[in-house]
Amino acid sequence: MLEHILPPTVQTAHSLSDRADAEAVLFPEEWPTVATAVASRQAEYATVRACARDALTKLGQPPVALVPGEDREPRWPAGIVGSMTHCTGFRGAAVAHDRDIAALGIDAEPNAPLPDGDSLLNVLARREEADLLAILPACGTAWDRLLFSAKECVYKAWFPLTRRWLGFEEAIVRISPAGTFEAQLLVEGPTLDGEVLESFSGTWLHMDGLLLTAIAVPLRRTSERGAGYESRAEPGS
Repeated sequence: MLEHILPPTVQTAHSLSDRADAEAVLFPEEWPTVATAVASRQAEYATVRACARDALTKLGQPPVALVPGEDREPRWPAGIVGSMTHCTGFRGAAVAHDRDIAALGIDAEPNAPLPDGDSLLNVLARREEADLLAILPACGTAWDRLLFSAKECVYKAWFPLTRRWLGFEEAIVRISPAGTFEAQLLVEGPTLDGEVLESFSGTWLHMDGLLLTAIAVPLRRTSERGAGYESRAEPGS
């Protein structure tokens, strides 16, 4: 699934349910994070890390413990960038060499309206974003949930580059029904390849009851500023 919305330099792995195989066993260093959690949370945590290790293997990397940092972000091996996500019915990971990709962000959500409806959307969306959602076609995609997923994706790409918080209101996300989105930063972005990033370009996919979003920030900017990866999937499929 994720491979459809990420460039070929990124390796991915996913599972549609929690795994019980030997590869989904937590490393000793990982266990303290979820030692007091309920069994379902432990299984989810182990499965998404098993996916991450599967993706790392595709890059030629050995399996390693993936322990959260001080801000709960996953800490990847030297020379690797990555992102993990989980929701009901999906656990997934994406990784790449940092010589190819500067930062990754992925997110998965069920294709269902946000709980609490307008009250949560009012927290999540700026006025202009709400106006943009209102004119998107009614095609079976939960646009409010997709906006939430895109914003989560933006933060996951932003944080490794800046080590700073980014609030929902600090970026304007514009979703295209064609399977892409653009996130305009309203605060100073990170400097990459000698230029300050003003936006992130992402891709999205509606598939099997899930909404998937992805951002792969290229290490070097192309001549066409803000250009992102063109999805290989059928838009909104």
